[in-house]
Amino acid sequence: MNAPLAVPDVAEIADMRALAARLFDELASGSESGKGITRECFADGENRALALIRDTAVEFGLRHHTDRAGNLVVALSDDDLTKPALVLGSHIDSVPEGGNFDGAAGIIAGLLCLIRLAKGKVKTPQPVRLLAMRGEESAYYGRANIGSRALFGLLTPSDLNAKRRGTGRTLREALAGVDADVAAIERGERLLPLSFASHYLELHIEQGPVMVARDLSTAVVTGIRGNLRHRRVTCRGEAGHSGTVPRWLRKDALFAVADLLMRLDEHWNRLLERGLDLVVTTGVCNTDPELQALSRIPDEVYFSFEVRSQSFETLEGFYELFRSECRAVSQLRGVTFEFDERVYSEPAKMDDAIVGRLSAASQRLGYPAELIPSGAGHDAAVFSNAGVPSGMIFVRNRNGSHNPNEDMTIDDFLRGVELMYSFVTGGT
Repeated sequence: MNAPLAVPDVAEIADMRALAARLFDELASGSESGKGITRECFADGENRALALIRDTAVEFGLRHHTDRAGNLVVALSDDDLTKPALVLGSHIDSVPEGGNFDGAAGIIAGLLCLIRLAKGKVKTPQPVRLLAMRGEESAYYGRANIGSRALFGLLTPSDLNAKRRGTGRTLREALAGVDADVAAIERGERLLPLSFASHYLELHIEQGPVMVARDLSTAVVTGIRGNLRHRRVTCRGEAGHSGTVPRWLRKDALFAVADLLMRLDEHWNRLLERGLDLVVTTGVCNTDPELQALSRIPDEVYFSFEVRSQSFETLEGFYELFRSECRAVSQLRGVTFEFDERVYSEPAKMDDAIVGRLSAASQRLGYPAELIPSGAGHDAAVFSNAGVPSGMIFVRNRNGSHNPNEDMTIDDFLRGVELMYSFVTGGT
């Protein structure tokens, strides 16, 4: 599976390897926090990372500008930005204490392709641009793909009013802080001109274990799971003394949430047995730290809810099961559930023609021509659902993602870059 690098010039390979290693090292050194990497969106970490990409573009004679959503656009010096382009994109932010490659690998891959085009004065079938997007991760404001959704007028008032945990800064304020056109975003105006992008291609590390298990250095993505979420669901019961209230008179919010989650797990298991694509997660679950006590029955618990699937029908069906089980637990345990606004990210299918071209290029280069779905969300889903034909390249990554132990080798990365470059140049 690990084919030799299909790059024609040994010196060029060495240059690309050295530049990629340098950029990843500089990204990491500007983002280290505790055990991992933190590039918070609309904050210093993301700003420093974008500055590194911008400065490197200038170093190699590329042009750049910031779009109306605060994203960075990089183009060849002779690109007047008037013709629709093949856009190479990804995100530059990270989750707290994450890894160095999630998102950033796609940005550096696109930048290397542009640098190679510029150095070789290569003519491509259409203009090629890099789009380094802000705020793809949902860790801070509860909404994923902020930079790409803003481009297509898809951020809602609820999204803009969402507050960052810990500081209370709203997403509206965060966008204003990077000089985004907040007024247009609030109006739902499409900020990306129709003439800007004809196609979209994203390289990304795989964020699960499939490629490692199957010994695949690269793969072609067929589709992307969507998700339904509640940032916060509150279960309200009744406080009481742990030693004096018998079980049958209790309104224990924590036991109610535990009951709910076990019911959802049973539904999940049964649906998987039927062959449906589905994952369910509660990543936040807390009692009020000011009221916690060993001898106090919890009267309030708040938790998050997320379900992901490639099928819209499966998402909606499981969400109805979730609300139905909330009603059942409420009646059984004497509690109530309160829900914040539901957040929805659509599933997406990658363009068949792009998938076919990437598969053919993989075979031509001697790489694996494997097709796999993406369980995680990506900006490519936003572009696809907005009508821009889109594709994705996955690169092998050990130890999963959203943790400090992401492990993508430079060899695998350069294979992914070469596959992207082959697509960009039409196979030349």
